[in-house]
This record gives sequence, C-alpha cells and structure tokens, in this order.
Amino acid sequence: MDKYIEQVYSSLVEKDPGQKVFHQAAYEVLVSLEPAINKFPQYQENRILERIVEPERIIQFRVPWKDKDGKIQVNRGYRVQYNSAIGPYKGGFRFHPTVNLGILKFLGFEQIFKNSLTGLPMGGGKGGSDFDPKGKTDSEVENFCYSFMNEIYRHIGQFVDVPAGDIGVGAREIGYLYGAFRKITNTHGTCVLTGKGLTYGGSLVRTEATGYGCVYFVEEMLKIKKTDLKNKVVTISGSGNVAQYAVEKCNHLGARVVTMSDSSGWIYDPDGIGEKKLEYIIDLKNVKRGRIKDYADKYKATYQEHGRPWEIKCDIAIPCATQNELDGKDAMKLIDNGVIVVCEAANMPSTIEAQEIIHKAGVLFGPGKAANAGGVATSGLEMVQNSQRYFWTAEEVDARLRQIMSNIHRRAYVTAELFGQPCNYVLGANIAGFLKVADAMVSQGHTA
Repeated sequence: MDKYIEQVYSSLVEKDPGQKVFHQAAYEVLVSLEPAINKFPQYQENRILERIVEPERIIQFRVPWKDKDGKIQVNRGYRVQYNSAIGPYKGGFRFHPTVNLGILKFLGFEQIFKNSLTGLPMGGGKGGSDFDPKGKTDSEVENFCYSFMNEIYRHIGQFVDVPAGDIGVGAREIGYLYGAFRKITNTHGTCVLTGKGLTYGGSLVRTEATGYGCVYFVEEMLKIKKTDLKNKVVTISGSGNVAQYAVEKCNHLGARVVTMSDSSGWIYDPDGIGEKKLEYIIDLKNVKRGRIKDYADKYKATYQEHGRPWEIKCDIAIPCATQNELDGKDAMKLIDNGVIVVCEAANMPSTIEAQEIIHKAGVLFGPGKAANAGGVATSGLEMVQNSQRYFWTAEEVDARLRQIMSNIHRRAYVTAELFGQPCNYVLGANIAGFLKVADAMVSQGHTA
C-alpha cells in the first residue's frame, strides 16, 4: 500500500477501531485508488482521501414507539450523510437488529461511488435503525415509522437527502414513512423517498431494478468473452427481492438458475428454477413469509442446512444475500468448478481474499458498487419522473436501466484499461466513481 494511502487508512482505523466492516470497505477502495492518486497530485494536495472517508454529517437519535401491548419500546435511528459533492445524499434506510454506525458507514461509503457510476446527480448516504420489523404487526411497524420520521423529516428532502428502502424496509415501510412525512410537513408530491407505491409517485420496474440490473451487468461482462447467458448455469444466493428478480431476468435471457438460499439453508434444483417455480418462491417469501426448505419439499430439490451454494458447478455465480457470504474457500470451489463470471448483487458479499483469488484466476469479477447499482439508478429515474410530474412505461424505464448498466460497465472496463489493469472491474469501478466525485470536490473548494 502507498505510504500516503496507508496513513489515511491507519487514521480511520485508529479513530473508529470497532467498525470492521467499514474498514474492509475503505481498504478495498483506497488500495485500488493508488494509481489515480499517483497520476493526479491535486487529489493529495487537496486532501481528498482524508475528506472522502469522513461523512459530512452523522445523525443519531432515539426512536420511542408503542408496541401492541401499549408498552413503550426504544430503538436507535441513524442517518449517515456521507458526500453531497455531485448531488443530494441518496441511499436506503435499513431496519434490522444488526444495524449500527459501522455498518451504515460502510454502506454509505460504498454508495458514494455506486451513485457516481450511474451518471446521475446523486451523492452518497445511508440510514436506518436496529428495529426489527420481522414478526411485528402492521400497527407496530406504523407506530415505529411515524416516530422515526418525526425526527428524520427535518434532515431529508428532494434537494437535500432522498432515502429509499433496504433490508427490512419494503413497500409497507416506505408507505408508512411517506405517509408520516406528508402529515408532519403538509407536503405532497416531492421526491423525498424513492421506492414509493405506484399510486403515490413510485416508478415501474423499481422493485425489479437491482436484480435486473445485475444480470444486465453480467450480460455486458459475457460480451467480453464473446458469449451470452443462453444455456449458462447460474448459482444465486438469497431469496429476497434482489435474488427473485435476478432469477427472473436470467430466465428471460435463457440461463438456468439452480440455487437459492435464505438464513436457514439453501436449495439445489438441477432442473432449474423456472417461471412457475419462481412464482412459488415469490409467494412463499413475500406473502407467506416461509422458508426456502418448503421449496425443496414441494419440488423434491436438494436442501442443505449448512454451507453455501458456491460448491455447485456453475458458469456464473451471483451472490444476492449479505456481506462477506463468499469467502476464499468458496472462491476456490467456484474456480475449480469452472466458473467464468462472479457478479455481486448484494453489498460487498465477497471477502477481499475471495476477490483476490477470483481475479488472480482470470475469472471476471463484477463488484457490487457497479453491478448492483440498478436499484439506485432506477431510484434516480423515479426522482426524474417525480420532478416532471409524469411517468414512463415499464418498457421505457427498463430500457433506461439497461443503458445505465451498460454505461457503468463501459466506464469500469475502460478505466481499468487506462490504468493498465484490463478487466479489473474493482479497480475500474472504484477509480471511475472516485474521479467524478473528487473533481467536484476540488472544484467546489476546501469545504466541499
């Protein structure tokens, strides 16, 4: 590691020693930025790295709410407003017991570069709470969302900060949050949240966008190898929104998806999770809130309670679940089984060791900040439609999403080549995303 970059990294670790996942995200980005820092001395002169690793603002607050028994519960709420050099802060709210400041800094830091890559004017941010909506009644979730918004409303807005959903924040939660914002502020029609319902300002294809976008990115990567998705075997982890629509788009493009998973285990269906089977999974997970094992029981598929689906022979692996779910051993299994593309649909699902092993083996690796940018890109398109007071058809939104993902791939690919590391999408995506933000910060002066 370059001495200057090492100093920046050591300083942030020293300031926040317990934030391991944030350290991992910052390390991966900082190491890959070394060629750009050496080539363009103005970034070091303006201390861009020291500034970009520090959030512009962190908001932390209590969220008191009444449960179904009338008892007051208290959770913590957060918003990390990381960087607004190229546009208002943009990034989701996550409601999950694991939420803490380190997790949100990791996600917000990644969001800076992801949003930059889309080409849309969006800065980076992230927020949420350690509240767990799982198992709560609708009334309890509504009570929590109103209390959460009663504080955060003063820090967000269409020209300031535009949150969206994330883990634990789906259509129900976004609806309650938007309803609370509208009642508290007496304001309607502004794009203060994205992922809204279609009846009150949401965009078509937003639900599908992250999964679809990742598969479009895979499609672009395969063009480098002069092939496509037709008849390719795909392993996918997760069974939530992103995984569901990644499976759907793989099916549309002629691939055969053979695995999915949840926190209880994973299934292997060598015949493929086709359209009818996927409909069952969507109902199972979205309506019945069931476990993936039920799919194995119904369709006589293999079910494994332990391990991960990366031991299955495949052409393409798409991790869609959570951070660090694909480690070095998993990477070696994938390589031994002949994988040609690994593409991240979740946020940092591969460890640094796994990334290095995959890259050294000559396997194409699509990092999440590039490959899973389809969700936030379509959120940006929702903002555009809200500003116009006009809505596009699903075909129009999907076409724009596909073009954005193609553009992101081109930026990452070309940047990697310019810096002498062809097909290193991690380096290409990080540098391409960084340069736009860094140039804006230099242009706007030392306080930006």
